[in-house]
Amino acid sequence: MSENIKLGKEAEDFAVSFLEKKGYKILHRNWRFGHYELDIVCEKSKTLIIIEVKCRSGTYIEQPFQAVNRSKQRKIIEAANAYIEKYEIDLETRFDIISIISTEKKQISHIEDAFYPLLKK
Repeated sequence: MSENIKLGKEAEDFAVSFLEKKGYKILHRNWRFGHYELDIVCEKSKTLIIIEVKCRSGTYIEQPFQAVNRSKQRKIIEAANAYIEKYEIDLETRFDIISIISTEKKQISHIEDAFYPLLKK
């Protein structure tokens, strides 16, 4: 297993533990729709929450959350739409980012309502 894959898996495990301690119900991890993936799908307070987890071993290039650009957001939204349709979800939906900096001590930041689906013109 490559170091990046190992770091990503550890970050997702850390994020799930963090969310569970805050009362989130984890519905799916690494849910796939074609080539797209939803890292964590969970529910809290009658809200479906799609969470993208980003981790870096340092911040010398960018903060982890900065990697969730418009293109990545569109892919997450497309996969989320497929998820909602497949499971016939009728809940408000929110898109969050969990940003983790993994050094000797992990630093976690949970950004709620990190982005919104844009209406197509």
